[in-house]
Amino acid sequence: MDKNLLQRHRNRRNSPSAVQKSPCSKETEDLPPLDSLSLLTRPTFRVVVLLLGAYLGIGTFSFFLLMDHIEGKKTNGILDALYFCIVTMTTVGYGDLVPSSTLAKVLASLYVFTGMALVGLILSKAADYIVEKQEILLCRAFHFDDKSGPEYKEAEFHKVKYKFLTSMAILLVLIAVGLVFLSSVENLDFADALYCVCSTITTLGYGDESFSTAKGRLFAVFWILSSTICLAQFFFYLAELGSESRQRSLVKWLLGRKITSLDLEEADLDQDKAVRWICLITYMILANVFLMFLSFNSYISFTALRSLCCMS
Repeated sequence: MDKNLLQRHRNRRNSPSAVQKSPCSKETEDLPPLDSLSLLTRPTFRVVVLLLGAYLGIGTFSFFLLMDHIEGKKTNGILDALYFCIVTMTTVGYGDLVPSSTLAKVLASLYVFTGMALVGLILSKAADYIVEKQEILLCRAFHFDDKSGPEYKEAEFHKVKYKFLTSMAILLVLIAVGLVFLSSVENLDFADALYCVCSTITTLGYGDESFSTAKGRLFAVFWILSSTICLAQFFFYLAELGSESRQRSLVKWLLGRKITSLDLEEADLDQDKAVRWICLITYMILANVFLMFLSFNSYISFTALRSLCCMS
């Protein structure tokens, strides 16, 4: 739904009606709240979950059949195969279970590359989410005063911050749970447990400390996957928070900047002695902000900037 609104928003800049009235006014009313952008990712999220389930299922079955070709400390055949899949997919790679035959090594090599492709798909969708959110944010910001109530503004500005703090809290909980489990079940002291937790969630996986019991590996199947994903989500929201902060600074600067007669002359691109406000905004962005966006490696491209300013 949101993608269609954005596309319609971009296409209307060439329509006859766009010349007569403010192009962004109606479309920004149609744009939903920023938090509803999660709708963009729901169908893709289902597909990713299905792919992940199939990936782990096929990998577990394959490595279970080849368990005799894998060396290391073993507990339960199916559990060890699933544990090996998780450690391989997340690139933790403890080294407590390693393929020993040519067939197992080839399969493990193919499996890890397939897993990286799956991770790349997730990251690409996350990048699409950030870009589309920033597009909507910039367009809505010019008409933000049309919304009612300071509560709405406060919530709109702090949603990403709340998500960031929530992901940080969940990450801290997962770290604490890992510390307690490694200390109580795997009998590691606090320093070794913390060392193992940090090397795991950052996917370093030195291998000198790992999960060696059946209970530990059953816990690791869920904990490694959730903690590594949570860490990635934490940095994702951190990047999103910084990007949105720069966007808000851009909008405040743009709307608060005093317009000079020279600005009006330069913005009159067609030399008809009449300057529409949207042309002026477009000129100001292209002249003063584009280089700043390049220096900060912004997610918004030059084309996106022009389309969001509804240039007629």
